[in-house]
Order: sequence, then C-alpha cells, then structure tokens
Amino acid sequence: MILPVLPQGVFMTALFSPLSLRELELPNRIAVSPMCQYSCEPDGLPTEWHRVHLGSRAVGGAGIVMTEATAVEPRGRITPHDLGIWSDDHAAALEPITEFIRQQGSVPGIQLAHAGHKASKTRPWDGNVPLSPEDGGWEVLSPSPEAYPPFGGDRPAIEKATTADIDGVIEAYRTAAERSLEAGFEIAEVHAAHGYLLHEFLSPVTNRREDAYGGSFENRTRLIREVTDAVRDVWPEDKPVFVRISGTDWLPEQESWDIEQSVRLAAELAALGVDLIDVSSGGIHPDQDIPAGPNFQVPLAEAVRDGADVAVGAVGGITEPEQADALVHNGRADLVLVGREFLRDPYFGLHAAGRLEEEPSARWPIQYRRGVR
Repeated sequence: MILPVLPQGVFMTALFSPLSLRELELPNRIAVSPMCQYSCEPDGLPTEWHRVHLGSRAVGGAGIVMTEATAVEPRGRITPHDLGIWSDDHAAALEPITEFIRQQGSVPGIQLAHAGHKASKTRPWDGNVPLSPEDGGWEVLSPSPEAYPPFGGDRPAIEKATTADIDGVIEAYRTAAERSLEAGFEIAEVHAAHGYLLHEFLSPVTNRREDAYGGSFENRTRLIREVTDAVRDVWPEDKPVFVRISGTDWLPEQESWDIEQSVRLAAELAALGVDLIDVSSGGIHPDQDIPAGPNFQVPLAEAVRDGADVAVGAVGGITEPEQADALVHNGRADLVLVGREFLRDPYFGLHAAGRLEEEPSARWPIQYRRGVR
C-alpha cells in the first residue's frame, strides 16, 4: 500500500513521534495490547478471524500490532482455542498476517506465553471453568501445587514443575522465538505477568519451592532470566525483545510480588538485553485489590522507567488520545499499549491522529481518505 506522508508543517505530537529500539523504528507510540481471542481450533493455528482482527488494527494506525498470548507448547494454552507457536505449521500460517501488518506500515509483534496452572480452561464465554480430562483438559504445570490455585476450582491435576519440566519450558521459549522470527515478527515479548507460569515463579504467593527456583529473589527470578536469555540468544541483535510483568500482585497484606522487586527485576532484564518492560499488574490471586480506573497502572510503569533506566510500556485504563499523548509527552512511558479501546474502535490510532494533529486525513490509508473529513 501507499504509506501516508504528512503534509509539510503538520504538527507531530509525542504520541505520533517515532521510537527507535535497536535498529527498529516504530512509526508511533501506540501498540495494540495482547488480547486473547480464543478463536483457534485445538491445533492452535490462526484463523481468518486473526487475519482480520490483527490486520484491521494495522490499518487502524497502531505502531505495533501484538498478537494475543501465544502458547509456546500445547500444555501452555489457557484454553484449547488459544493461538500457538510450537510447530513449523504455526509459523507458516502466521507469516501472511505479519506481512499484511508490515504492508500497512505497522510492526508485527508476538507475545510468547505459558499459562502454567491457569491453563486447561474453557473460554470466557463458555464459563472460564477448568476442563476435566474427559472434556479435553490436560495436566497443568506449577512451581508449587500446594499453593492456593489462582482463580481455582475443580480441575485436572496440577503438576509440580521438575527440573526437566523447567528445562523443557526454556527450550520451548527458545524454539518459539525461532519460529516467530521465521513467521516475520519484528518484536518478541515474553509474557511474565497475570498469574501465568513465569509470574507464578516470581511471586512468593505461588512459589513455595525450596530449590534453585524458589525462596530468594534471585531464585524466584531465575526462570524468567533463563527464558529471557534463551529468547535473546536466538532473536537478532537488531530486533527488540520486550517482557511483560505484573508490577505488583496487589496483595500488600502478605508476602507477594511488589513494585520494588519489579524495578530490581527490570534492571536485571535490561542488562540481559531486554529493550522494553511492558508493565501490567495483578492476576496471581483472587484476593487482589486492584484500584482500576484511568491510568491506574501508569505509576508502576513510571517507577520501573525511573528506577531501572529502561524503556517502558504503560497499559490499563488508557482510552483517550489526549491521555495517551500526555503519558509520552510527560516522560511517564515510552510506549502506550491500548487494549479494550482497540476492541471498541479498531481505528483508534487514526482517530487519535485526527484529534491530535492538524490534518485529520494525513495518516489514513489512501484508499480511505475520500471518506475522511
């Protein structure tokens, strides 16, 4: 397609300024936050839904279009309908989607994930309940099965991750990153938030191990560091790696994962070659007390940015263009990840440009400009 060129003299806001990460230049600071679509068959291959869903957000002006949480192995799926990247077939099926995203001037990114003991469930609109083996469920993995299962219930057996399991998870992330590169993705994001496997190892709420992967901060962060090393090792030097973390468990009354540990971890991940920390929160325990509202997670991202000297993405309660622009302009975040607002408005990026810039049609695809005033 013909990419938009801004007329001479058109003012560029902070939200629409480019961002360079390694050799990759993002056209703006807006990213589609990873959002599960639960629209695959059990083979984990993308469907026409994914092609249209992801492609329309690229047309809609996002600088980065990030996939949903994409399972690095079948056991790591939240539901049987999750997207996967554990085989060459997945890479081949995703390649046309990444190519279309690039053609629109956006950057394709993939979130690599393992659901841990929040796996083997039905889709949200089917009740979000654990799947029994008789209904197609599978054994799920946890650092410590004796810990209170987040959002639990009757479910298949929770297996304590052995050393062999841990080695297998690390290798699954490594090969998933290799396949993601083959599929044409420019950014790899490691999902270590929201109560899924890597977050389970980080938080003392769910990690009660007494081996090299439990107890101290160093031990609880060992797996995410090893996974990051594996991904960074195979990801090209000129392409960025992101990590999504939960900045806090929102459980201040008990020993848990908090922002101080997040800042410390972020600095260590940056030293390992991570280029941006995507700061979300929560997900580890049903007793969490989340103060949801506009910008509610931004202070966490700001603390990581200031304390760890690393680029950060802010996410959560960001719905207005002016709000997003202010976060970048005021140095509170380098990237703004927009989730639900992109579900409501696939063209959020273009509509944001129309509200923030002088020429409303300048960034629209040339095929659509006759419809823009």
